[in-house]
Amino acid sequence: MFTGIIEAVGEISQLHNNGSDIRLTVQCHDLDMTDVALGDSIATNGVCLTVVEFGDNYYCADVSQETIKYTGFSDYCTGAKVNLEKAMLPTSRFGGHIVSGHVDGVGHVTKIIDQQKYIEVWVHMPPEIRHYIAHKGSITVDGVSLTVNEITEDEFMLWLIPHTLEKTVISTYKVGTRVNLEVDVIARYLERLMQGGHGANNQAPQSDISMAFLAENGYLNRK
Repeated sequence: MFTGIIEAVGEISQLHNNGSDIRLTVQCHDLDMTDVALGDSIATNGVCLTVVEFGDNYYCADVSQETIKYTGFSDYCTGAKVNLEKAMLPTSRFGGHIVSGHVDGVGHVTKIIDQQKYIEVWVHMPPEIRHYIAHKGSITVDGVSLTVNEITEDEFMLWLIPHTLEKTVISTYKVGTRVNLEVDVIARYLERLMQGGHGANNQAPQSDISMAFLAENGYLNRK
């Protein structure tokens, strides 16, 4: 599990095609590797990857064709910058939100507006995840835990402060840049609960959770 608080920015130094997958090597001079072991997870632009080889300032991971198909990894090349976060420890400060490292969809940047004290970034979201994204809710963009400040039918807007731009790859975004998106895991489980767990098996009981129940217990704003 991750928090979406980026620890370092790395650089892809090698991409080796093994036929069924790609062996990725990431240079990570600013990431503390002293507590990393084989099999550990490192979120790489929001994608949970397993370390199969590492040194003092690099690690290697195998990226499957399935991962490439459903993330922005199909656009990456040698020299590309990537956000890095090691899996959190039970004793870590929880600074962001619950991030699994499992990408739900790929969006793309539609507008970047300089507001002097912050940058306004608009992202087009895939239709299949729109209903999970809420105003003032959390979303992970290339592994960064961010707050949705405005939302339309097919786009959402983020406010990026200078610190975030300095410490992540978001400063390199341009109109058209494709980004990995992971929605809030609580939204996914809440939807499943409201559906009564249908899909897991044909014997799933009907859930007692309804919109009225959520409102009565303080989970929804009532006007």
